[in-house]
Amino acid sequence: MPYPRRLLNDHEEVAVDLHPHWWYYAKAVSGVVAAVGLAVATLVLTEPETAPRLVLGWVSLVALLASIVWLVGRYAKWATTNIVLTSHRLIYRVGVVAKRGVEIPLERVNTVHFSQSIFERLLGAGDLVIESGGEDGQQRFTDVRRPDRLQRQLHAQMELNQQRRFSAVAGSIGSGDVATQLEKLEGLLERGTLSREEFDAHKARLLGR
Repeated sequence: MPYPRRLLNDHEEVAVDLHPHWWYYAKAVSGVVAAVGLAVATLVLTEPETAPRLVLGWVSLVALLASIVWLVGRYAKWATTNIVLTSHRLIYRVGVVAKRGVEIPLERVNTVHFSQSIFERLLGAGDLVIESGGEDGQQRFTDVRRPDRLQRQLHAQMELNQQRRFSAVAGSIGSGDVATQLEKLEGLLERGTLSREEFDAHKARLLGR
């Protein structure tokens, strides 16, 4: 299920829309396989119409039904979990009925790194860790498909977003003497349009001309 386009802001474009890696529901699949194996072993290794077959048969049936319910639930959660990278933010959205999620504006992202075990690297899965200037500070997204590729795509969108913001600020402060432009720049900082890091970068550019 793709991320709903109605939830995008004006002039916002989707660069990446991912579901978690299939490893996300691999344990549930293993549970179904194990339950089927138990049922087959019961039929092969026990005598018909005996107490062991009756008991193990019911155990196998309950285990199979439970594992199927688990698999369906995990798959539904997988299908309704989106990791979305847009031109303005990174979005993590999950929930079959009740929805919850995390949104990180690209300008607040400080560092991005990923981690993979040897096994996860063979599968093409891993974790993506994002440190930002928000309240939570750090967000870890698990079972991400090709986290190294997503890291590169995120860096590319961050650079494009920074270029757009620089152009927008340059248009806001206009031309004229440096003192007037600095005054306008401080106004953008006070209104929260610019972060302190962006303000310092623009200020250095103006003073260095």
